[in-house]
Amino acid sequence: QVQLVESGGGLVQAGGSLRLSCAASGIFFRLYTMGWYRQAPGKQRELVASITSTGRTNYADSLKGRFTISRDNAKSTVYLQMNSLKPEDTADYYCNAGFPGDPGHDYWGQGTQVTVSS
Repeated sequence: QVQLVESGGGLVQAGGSLRLSCAASGIFFRLYTMGWYRQAPGKQRELVASITSTGRTNYADSLKGRFTISRDNAKSTVYLQMNSLKPEDTADYYCNAGFPGDPGHDYWGQGTQVTVSS
């Protein structure tokens, strides 16, 4: 059974930082592209950042320089370091695991809420 368990969300003031974690089980973690997505109320889910099995990263243009994605294959965990948070970063953040080229192996976590107060 595949599980992606996010943690680290919460309430933070604008300008603050949070680090989200996503612990994966039930998959061969090191082979998967891992991603963070977010969904704000009334908006579509959007990509925040992703990291391939080889460590190549991709970020939403608007978030470059503030957010950093990383992974620890030994711990089967992916992280999202979020700095200089803004109220518009308020959203539910979701972890995704995708096996390259195989949409049948695409998994989501339950999400963790991030609220940034002004």
